[in-house]
Amino acid sequence: MEAVAKAKFVRISPRKARLVADAVRGMKVGEALNKLKFTPKKAAGLFSKVISSAVANATNDSNVDADNLYIKKAFVDGGPTLKRWRPRAMGRAYIIRKRTSHITVVLDER
Repeated sequence: MEAVAKAKFVRISPRKARLVADAVRGMKVGEALNKLKFTPKKAAGLFSKVISSAVANATNDSNVDADNLYIKKAFVDGGPTLKRWRPRAMGRAYIIRKRTSHITVVLDER
């Protein structure tokens, strides 16, 4: 039984969010939430919300005990990029890319 939760169009760079995804992949849900609580990254809060949502999906849809769940998959895909302009000298402009991410967490029973 798998439970999936997604957060789409999150305003964080996929590269930065993947650091947190790699840290919690394969962990039990309780351990992962505890570790994320003390991780000083913006993505840690986002991942804890997504994991909590996946746990709620699993318990409501399939009546699974939350203590038996582990993070089977946790991955971050790139979303659309917001393009902004920064004025530079002599009439030039540099592009600033505000990257977005799609965070996906899949839980399974162990």
